[in-house]
Amino acid sequence: MVMGKVERLRILIAEDEAIIRLDLKEILVELGHIVIGEAWDGETALELAKSLKPDIAILDIKMPRMNGIDVAKAITSAGICPVVMLTAYSQKSLVEEAAKAGAMAYLVKPFDKSDLMPAIELARSRFLEVKDLEDQVKVLEERLETRKLVERAKGVVMRKYGLGEADAYRQLQKWSMDKQLSLKQIAEEILKGV
Repeated sequence: MVMGKVERLRILIAEDEAIIRLDLKEILVELGHIVIGEAWDGETALELAKSLKPDIAILDIKMPRMNGIDVAKAITSAGICPVVMLTAYSQKSLVEEAAKAGAMAYLVKPFDKSDLMPAIELARSRFLEVKDLEDQVKVLEERLETRKLVERAKGVVMRKYGLGEADAYRQLQKWSMDKQLSLKQIAEEILKGV
């Protein structure tokens, strides 16, 4: 959403009942979205998700050839897009199973237009939050890995040149600037020679 204007999303629909699939498509188009793919079974839905890379996938839980929960697991584990589960069943166990599969929102049939938009927005928002957290974790892991390498390299420099910890670190920094390489790259070079 940008300044009250609805973001136009590319949406994949997977629903084995043609009437519901058509109704869903009509509502999504009315809401300003583009339906880029439609499937009546889970296997086709997964293939379409992988090839089309939609902004969001709306999946029925009960579908032939592969159920929606298994499709949701595959889509979310590949980080393709957020998933909204659609079902005629509101049993707690199915809701929990859908959540474990990575579904970000859940709609029970029959639904109407006013139910769909909040579910899509919630799923998209939660998906982007998770992606942001994953990116932060990667950055922190990289920093930790760099710090470990630099500490090990600093120890090598301390032993080899008889320097104290601060002087060894300054030497690493000097080599980094002289060679125009990152501290991590300098540390890796030093550790290769050990």
